[in-house]
Amino acid sequence: MSFSFFRPSRPKTTQEFVKGVKDSLMALDTKTVVEVKALEKALEEVEKNFSTMRCMISGDGEVEPNVDQISQLALEICKEDVIALIIHNLHILGWEARKDLVYCWAILLKQKVGSTYCCVEYVENHFELLDSLVVSYDNKEIALNCGNMLRECVKFPTLAKYILESASFELFFKFVELPNFDVASDAFTTFKDLLTKHGDMVAEYLNIHYDEFFNLYEKLLTSANYVTKRQSVKLLSDFLLEPPNAQIMKRYILEVRYFKVMMTLLKDSSKNIQMTAFHIFKVFVANPNKPPEIKVILSKNHEKLVSLLHNLSGGKGADDEQFEEEKEIIIKEIERVSHLPNLEH
Repeated sequence: MSFSFFRPSRPKTTQEFVKGVKDSLMALDTKTVVEVKALEKALEEVEKNFSTMRCMISGDGEVEPNVDQISQLALEICKEDVIALIIHNLHILGWEARKDLVYCWAILLKQKVGSTYCCVEYVENHFELLDSLVVSYDNKEIALNCGNMLRECVKFPTLAKYILESASFELFFKFVELPNFDVASDAFTTFKDLLTKHGDMVAEYLNIHYDEFFNLYEKLLTSANYVTKRQSVKLLSDFLLEPPNAQIMKRYILEVRYFKVMMTLLKDSSKNIQMTAFHIFKVFVANPNKPPEIKVILSKNHEKLVSLLHNLSGGKGADDEQFEEEKEIIIKEIERVSHLPNLEH
């Protein structure tokens, strides 16, 4: 007599597990709204699978994760096109499943198999998946999950470069002003990462796309939304004044229209915005190669500007001392320019 039914079932191999994940995700595609029960069952199966995947990757508190198994998991989800299925079905998944997925995504992207980040390589071969994640900011249910996933992607230069150069990058100028504050803030965080994580690459991008980028960026700096304006002038200061962007900055500070934007921000009712704008304004003024138009503007407005700068004060401490020194230098330069002969007023 056989009692084999009392024996514990054989643990699934990584290949079998990933096949199960794939099947559960594909089941979501085959269900219609009419088959509510079937869809619920499929969603439960996906949630269970993602929970198991998280345990495989992070351990369960008692058993440490198996490094070889994680490598195998990364390989298999690429081989079975599970990454594409995950992104295409994100909008259907429940909250718990999405939370586990975002956790797993961050670790699997960084997982090396030999000398290759296989999940990154998969995305490089399916760049349209990055576009799908970007446009998902328009869906507030999954926007924050997609934002987290995007920021993990942006850590890798090839993926960041694709997003920067894609048509979908322009959408960030819209997303950072969405009415939902959490989504807009998250979009701005991703936008900031794209412009600050890889300095040389960003400098190359800005050099090629200078006009279209700064045309769009000017709208953020002049936005009626206080948060957008404050974040945008701070971000501009963060990336424009960095060494890799030295050539971009030299080009920017020759532009009369952007000088006028900084003058307006310098008069903003927010001290925070005024102080940040000053750090860009001072570069325009200190530029030894100022265009004649900027000299004329400084000369015509020198009394108002000097008065404004005298009333502008930082906090306390070493930073404030440096600020006061810089301010005095800028005031002296404005006074000097105002006394130049042959300026067309």
